Amino acid sequence: MAATSARYPGLPGGRGRPDPGSGLGRRLLALTSAVLAAFGLVAVASATGPGARTPRVDASSVAEVVQEHHWRNAEIAGGGFVPGIVFSRAEKDLVYARTDIGGAYRWDQGAGRWTPLLDWVGWDRWGYNGVASIAPDPTDAERVYAAVGMYTNSWDPNNGAVLRSADRGRTWQVAELPFKLGGNMPGRGMGERLAVDPNDGRVLYLGAPSGRGLWRSTDRGVTWSQVTAFPNPGNHVADPDDSTGYSSDVQGVVWITYDPRSSSPGSPTRTLYAGVADKDNTVYRSTDAGATWTRLAGQPTGYLAHKGVLDTTGGFLYLATSDTGGPYDGGKGDVWKYDTATGDWALISPIPSSSPDAHFGYSGLTVDRQDPDTLMVASQISWWPDVVLFRSTDGGATWTRAWDYTDYPERSFRYRMDIGSAPWLSWGADPRPPEVAPKLGWMVESLEIDPFDSDRMLYGTGATVYGTTDLRRWDEGGQITVKPTAAGLEETAVLDLISPPTGDAPLISGLGDVGGFRHTDLTRVPPMMFTRPNFTTTTSLDYAEGNPAVVVRSGNVDDQPNVAFSTDGGANWFPGAEPGGVTGGGTVAAAADGGRFVWSPAGTGVHHSVGFGTSWAPSAGVPAGAVVEADRVNPATFYALAGGRLHTSTDGGATFTAGAEVAGATRLKATPGHEGDVWAVGEGGLYRSTDSGATARRNSHVGRGVNIGFGKAAPGRTYPTIFAVLTVGIGVDGVFRSEDPGHEGVGSGWIRINDDAHQYGNAGEAITGDPRVYGRVYLGTNGRGILVADPGGPVVTTHPWPPSTTTTTTTTTTTTTSPPAACSVEYRVVNQWGGGFTGSVKLTNRGPGAVTGWDLGWSFANGQKITNSWNGRATQSGAAVSVTNEGWNRTVAAGGSVEFGFQASWQGSNVTPTGFTLNGRTCSTA
Repeated sequence: MAATSARYPGLPGGRGRPDPGSGLGRRLLALTSAVLAAFGLVAVASATGPGARTPRVDASSVAEVVQEHHWRNAEIAGGGFVPGIVFSRAEKDLVYARTDIGGAYRWDQGAGRWTPLLDWVGWDRWGYNGVASIAPDPTDAERVYAAVGMYTNSWDPNNGAVLRSADRGRTWQVAELPFKLGGNMPGRGMGERLAVDPNDGRVLYLGAPSGRGLWRSTDRGVTWSQVTAFPNPGNHVADPDDSTGYSSDVQGVVWITYDPRSSSPGSPTRTLYAGVADKDNTVYRSTDAGATWTRLAGQPTGYLAHKGVLDTTGGFLYLATSDTGGPYDGGKGDVWKYDTATGDWALISPIPSSSPDAHFGYSGLTVDRQDPDTLMVASQISWWPDVVLFRSTDGGATWTRAWDYTDYPERSFRYRMDIGSAPWLSWGADPRPPEVAPKLGWMVESLEIDPFDSDRMLYGTGATVYGTTDLRRWDEGGQITVKPTAAGLEETAVLDLISPPTGDAPLISGLGDVGGFRHTDLTRVPPMMFTRPNFTTTTSLDYAEGNPAVVVRSGNVDDQPNVAFSTDGGANWFPGAEPGGVTGGGTVAAAADGGRFVWSPAGTGVHHSVGFGTSWAPSAGVPAGAVVEADRVNPATFYALAGGRLHTSTDGGATFTAGAEVAGATRLKATPGHEGDVWAVGEGGLYRSTDSGATARRNSHVGRGVNIGFGKAAPGRTYPTIFAVLTVGIGVDGVFRSEDPGHEGVGSGWIRINDDAHQYGNAGEAITGDPRVYGRVYLGTNGRGILVADPGGPVVTTHPWPPSTTTTTTTTTTTTTSPPAACSVEYRVVNQWGGGFTGSVKLTNRGPGAVTGWDLGWSFANGQKITNSWNGRATQSGAAVSVTNEGWNRTVAAGGSVEFGFQASWQGSNVTPTGFTLNGRTCSTA
């Protein structure tokens, strides 16, 4: 995360959300999952998407061909928010970390790296990579649990789940919940909301959001039931006026703490404390093993208890409170100490909320289990000049700070930063005092002292995990050493990747929140992200195929140009000018000789420039917002994709002519070394044009796609190797390689190169092969960084397609079955002006089963014309409108809803349409 920005894309806390403008949602491929009973169990091995409705696919005589590949990350080390770190109380050096969009990790002490635990999560359950809480069993080191689900609103199509593992997260079983969880929602740093009973490991509690209260399992997470006696589901929301449901959802019950002294091993703990997002009633207690609960008497009001930590030696419950749920904000708060024996409360804030110096709340609370009078807490949130870490060795009576002002603006420090393992954490900044680079951190919601080692501390920030192993030097008047401790924890959101054929950098990346990197060695963390200008998010990259030292990038940044150029393969950059109206990076393309560029920025139309963007002229004949791409041979030819149609320019981007229809395509790639050869891919399938976009042919074996890229040709071949994220045959989803365009000319001989253990959730926003190394592919994910894969075994043929999604009649005719679609539609005109309006449509599945793949149709009666849409793909022929799902919202559960919006033109009158159909079946209207 950038030092002052919200997480990608463009909404605080929203990195990973399918944003209408980002196009991210179009490539999440949230594939169908089996219909599960509430609290039902699913083995991970079976957690793959069954056959889904796809556009006419010829699957006859097709077998699945696979090849083992070795998958690893291109090293960046961090790059995203780590809201939770939990040390095991059962075993030294056993530590878990949770992320908001990148899954969960276990620390490997011997390797000094984090091990990812949820790479098996596929497109059908991409939301499981949002980890709302993680809970190792405090007495059984083998067992660990995770509460997963990314959003509680409509962005995540699935309910949340509790994952359980009996082998430290190597394998998992799934218990689906009857409600959603929000690992990337506001308040996600509070917690932990999932906890295992230290006296009876069969008992777990889960605090739920969305007004769902408190839940309990008594069989090690296999089944769950609501604790109906719990009196308060919470009432705090970040923004009650947010119509998307993101900031207006109730943050709920946010932490559980046990007092193990209240019972003996083998019996459920009798005394428990629960934290609730309610400023007037933020702590509750049970003294009868959860049968009844009461508001803790005398508790402070006016703030939310982010953390509740119990010192079981002294019998003190500590609270860290703030005026918001965070993680981006917090202006006031306090630290409190509750004596569980006497019921007395003591205000122990390092800086009380009543002080004129108070400008933050508190979070990141921890107690040293070896010396319980020692505790630490972090400011929530102090962006400037830095986070403040506080430490007390006398139970909160007095505090020292990680830094203090001496003679303003100068500061003294009880720490020194060593970022040699990830030097980019300085952001290339050289700020004026009192700021320094690198920062000590921000968004420090989780700060933990190792329960086995008083010298060891870890804390999560918006960009990495920091740690120290000499913490007690703080108390001796010396400086502790703080280092990044994020090796293996790769959490970047990858938006674009290029691999130039020459130069010392085989990989250049465009990333959300941290701009992007230039890898000269895939096994080493690059020294710095792109600077001068330093984009918050890089949305697009390209290089000149015939002059690869010329590289261009576009991105999102405040108060600087949104486009930059390099003439040395991305080692150094300089900004270009930009046309008026630009609000974001969009997509950009470099001519094959590097002499001109075409840019389709957000906020304005497509433009072209001769030279390095010193001036830009509008391009004619191409819609605003089009995806642009350069022919890899002819420097005068550029392509654009908009509204399911190709457009071609033969005059350097000055004018474009509409060409072939490629329905449902959203990504566009031209083939290196082959003039006029361009591919388009999207929910509508895979297309290829060999005549510069005039005509295009669709691959009959590909149902839908996410992205496509090219790498070095196979030995003995001249056409580049094709890499793509696709659904091939019926329902086989994955990363594929093809070495031959085939007799159809649109790819054949697809070899699946990932497997069920390497699915990476929201993968495919970016993909490219390596033009120098045959078989190597780079895959971008939304939260698991950049994956690199090389072949690691022979090509083998496995089971035929389709697998088991069909039934055979007595006449041996094979037919695919699907549940009937019963539905209702709510159509609203949200805003209207002369000649235009914005519409919103809510589709609700009233049938008994999930609808996988939806196509909502209607007809306008008054000549209305849709001009653009979000959260759904709109096409229109005359009066007839068809809106199909994005990849991420293609499954609508029974009783569930999906919403999309659009802008349209109108003249004369704007009558609300009737006669809606879902997949050809009539829907009722609300």
